[in-house]
Amino acid sequence: MDAFARRLQVQERLTVQIADSLNDALRPKGVGVVMEALHLCMAMRGVEKQNAVTVTNAMRGAFLSRPETRAEFLNLVRGRFEGI
Repeated sequence: MDAFARRLQVQERLTVQIADSLNDALRPKGVGVVMEALHLCMAMRGVEKQNAVTVTNAMRGAFLSRPETRAEFLNLVRGRFEGI
């Protein structure tokens, strides 16, 4: 993640790049990436937005084609990432 996050970009694109890289390098049956990030651009706009956190996800393979696999994965991480 650090290698991709060094560049200025939107979180959605970063999430997709990580999923694609894992999928290309490992060739697994499926990849699921969930990312939670604090948006400093939102936090700098005012006190009421100090904790502007966004959650994004990207699915590949079995996580994309099999709804039950995707649901199981998202249920496992849901406790950590409430925004999914």
